[in-house]
Amino acid sequence: MKESNTGEFGAEIVVLISAIAEWRTVLTYYRDPTVQVSPFGAYFFTTLAGRHSVMFYGGWGKVSAAASTQYVIDTWHPKLLINIGTCGGLSGRIKCGDIILVDETIIYDIYERMGDPIQAIRDYTTHIDLSYLCEPYPQKVQMGRIVSADQDIDPDLIFRLRDEYNAVAADWESGAISWTAQRNRTRLLILRGVSDLVSETGGEIYNTNEGFTQRAERVMMPLLKALPNWVRCSFWGNVQQ
Repeated sequence: MKESNTGEFGAEIVVLISAIAEWRTVLTYYRDPTVQVSPFGAYFFTTLAGRHSVMFYGGWGKVSAAASTQYVIDTWHPKLLINIGTCGGLSGRIKCGDIILVDETIIYDIYERMGDPIQAIRDYTTHIDLSYLCEPYPQKVQMGRIVSADQDIDPDLIFRLRDEYNAVAADWESGAISWTAQRNRTRLLILRGVSDLVSETGGEIYNTNEGFTQRAERVMMPLLKALPNWVRCSFWGNVQQ
């Protein structure tokens, strides 16, 4: 890896990648690009739909997600921030391989015991404005809400996530990324593919020998192939202003 050289050129687009298995798929897809390092993650420069772009590995979990989001915004001031990756689906609400176009995120692992717990959750609920996108979309997607926490989906919480939050899936980072982007008034696109399902009785790849890496690759490859067209349908009309 090279030392950080963020000033090589500006970037209209930054694509955030969270899990290491997802990042490895990105490196394979781009045929081992020249990767540089920063205090908040590895990255490389590329172009998407003819626009200067950065692919950035921000790391897993809320802390890394929020810190790397703020870093890339401060460093490159992108016109569009994209997060692509995997998520766990709630059984009965979605299928493996489905792609979620996220329009709202909730951080749900907040347990307020001295104040209003409902208000605490509301403070970390983010609505994502997707009015800048033009249709038809490059991929078949399901628009919906993702909930985030620093944990894999707990089967004991399935009813709460489904009935109280009306969620279709969960991940570790989307809530922190969207919350940070909104406060920086940065346009955001989150696309998450369902890698596995969790029900009240357990997760289909919990405590098994089946690896997450292979499932992550199956989710990431279609997203990476469609990414330039997502950029095209994001930069239309007055989006560039």
